[in-house]
Amino acid sequence: MPIERTHALVLAAGAGRRFGGGKLLAPLAGKPLVLLAVEAALASAVEAVTVVLGSNAEDFQNALSPLADARLRTLVCAEWDQGLSASLRCGIDSLPDDARAAVIFLGDMPQVPTELANRVLTAVIDGAPAALPVCDGRPAHPVAIAGAIFPEVRRLTGDQGARALLEQVPGALHIASDDPGSIRDVDTVEDLRDLAAAGNAGRVWS
Repeated sequence: MPIERTHALVLAAGAGRRFGGGKLLAPLAGKPLVLLAVEAALASAVEAVTVVLGSNAEDFQNALSPLADARLRTLVCAEWDQGLSASLRCGIDSLPDDARAAVIFLGDMPQVPTELANRVLTAVIDGAPAALPVCDGRPAHPVAIAGAIFPEVRRLTGDQGARALLEQVPGALHIASDDPGSIRDVDTVEDLRDLAAAGNAGRVWS
C-alpha cells in the first residue's frame, strides 16, 4: 500500500548535451530511459509521482503515455536550463503543503532498485530528516527528503542536486546498498552501451 502524503519526483528536464541530445528518450531494453526511471518510481511505496520536464517536454509526455497510472503527473519547469537545482525546486514547489516526504529519482538512472527507494522513504517517515544511499563507497540514489527540509531545498541554485546540502543536515541517515543500479547513470552513449551489455536492463520492478 502507498504511504499517505509521500511523493516521488523524477527529474527529467535536462537536454542531455554530453549524450549529444535526446538522452532520456534513448532506448534501453526497448523502452526510453525516462520511462524506466518513472516505472521505478511508480513501483515504490509513494502515493504520487511527479515527472519534472523541460527540454522537449511534449516528446517526453508521449514517451510516458503507456503508463496509465492515476498517481502519475508531469510538470514542465520553465527554468530547466538553469540546472538541476531549478528542476528540483520546481518539483518541490509543486507538492502539497502537507507532503511528508519526497523521494528524488533521476531520469538518467534507469535501474534504481525499488527496495532501496522504499528503505530511504521509510527512514524519513520514521523520523530522519533525510536518507542518503551509499553503494561501494559512492553516493547513490534515490535520496529521500522530509517535508520539514523542503524550505532549505528551495534555496538551492545552479547545476546541483540536494546531496551536498543534505549531508550537512543533523540526523541525516546513510543507507548502505549493494545494488549497482543505485549508482549506474547514463551521461554518454558509451554509458548506455555499457548498461545494455551488462545484461541488467530487463529489471522487473516489484
